[in-house]
Amino acid sequence: MTQPANIPLPAPALTADARRVVTWSTLGFTLMFAVWVMFSIVALPIRQQLGLTDAQFTLLTAIPVLTGSLLRLPAGLLADRLGGKKMFLTVTLVTAAFSLALSFAQAYDTLLVLALGVGLAGVSFAVGNAWIAQWVPASRQGLALGTFGAGNAGASITKLIAPLLITLVPTGLLIPGGWHFVPFVFALMLVLCAGLTTRFTPADGAVRPQRSLADWLRPLGNVQVWRFGLYYVVFFGAYVALSLFLPKYYVDHYEVPLTEAGLLTALFIFPASLLRPLGGYLSDRFGPRGVTIASFAVMLLGLLPLTHELPLATFLALTTVVGVGMGVGKASTYTLVAQWYPGQMGVVGGLVGLLGGLGGFILPLTFAALKPLLGTQAAFITLLVVTLVSTVIFVGSMLRLRALGRRPNFA
Repeated sequence: MTQPANIPLPAPALTADARRVVTWSTLGFTLMFAVWVMFSIVALPIRQQLGLTDAQFTLLTAIPVLTGSLLRLPAGLLADRLGGKKMFLTVTLVTAAFSLALSFAQAYDTLLVLALGVGLAGVSFAVGNAWIAQWVPASRQGLALGTFGAGNAGASITKLIAPLLITLVPTGLLIPGGWHFVPFVFALMLVLCAGLTTRFTPADGAVRPQRSLADWLRPLGNVQVWRFGLYYVVFFGAYVALSLFLPKYYVDHYEVPLTEAGLLTALFIFPASLLRPLGGYLSDRFGPRGVTIASFAVMLLGLLPLTHELPLATFLALTTVVGVGMGVGKASTYTLVAQWYPGQMGVVGGLVGLLGGLGGFILPLTFAALKPLLGTQAAFITLLVVTLVSTVIFVGSMLRLRALGRRPNFA
């Protein structure tokens, strides 16, 4: 009996190899994300040790985000051409080397240089997306990419264990102590992760027929790709910015100790990361457009009252609401990418990730620059404006595409 034309075919089941790729890429990305944002915690004792100004502190926390953003596009391109597993392992081991070197650094200039290298952890996102897309069919990529993206929860690892690691080993021993112990432990964990990933994931498939660089980059001339990047600035760039900003905000504004500041920040990170698989599932089930609109609406609902001074409990609840919108919206944005540009996740996903990551670099600097003008709530006023503008652009573009009858390219 043939399948009726009006009933969609069931999505194909994932192979065992595909499930292993999703599992191990997610675990690796979780650890890499923890490394990527470690300066949000370790920079606080560094600030005290070296007497850093607010500008120096902000630059140190943001520098890794810059590297991990700018290199996402070329890393995604290389993953498409050379194989996702090869690139993922390479990025993991190179990041481990920089993290180990960081554990012995002392001077501020040295810290800045090594922070650029540690920032390579951020390109694991583009590489992992391309790797998953090589194994998972387009009709299942929403949930698979959402599951992988939940590795953003690695930021909570940093917020929860880094303050403890800083106090665990005193300085003056054979291994680096104090804040130096954090990158030392992360370096060892990265090497272990690379070894396990090598052992338990399948080899890359056959290399695709070679195409010219111009062919690979042609989708980047489409304005739609850049709009996707703008939406990802809101859902991911703002998430990174707040992950870096909130520990210092809690310490300075609410006068809580560093350990408690890390815990409170983790409560924002959990929904902003762990709801990403839900966002992918909802996008697969109901379509990413409606899910994206709902995510924008939830963020606006949380950000509006955050533009005013609030008690700690209310502030915490509202940042959690914002995190919910971010977690779901990150997944729906990448489901849009997978649907409109199947087979080009490395390049298109790389650019979208690059733009989102750049938002994570620029936004904290913007918060600091606007604070004298807008006051202590400058960060949330800025995010409210950026989110509102992005929402208007998204809705306008969606209505125009619907009127033109344009639909995604996947079957």
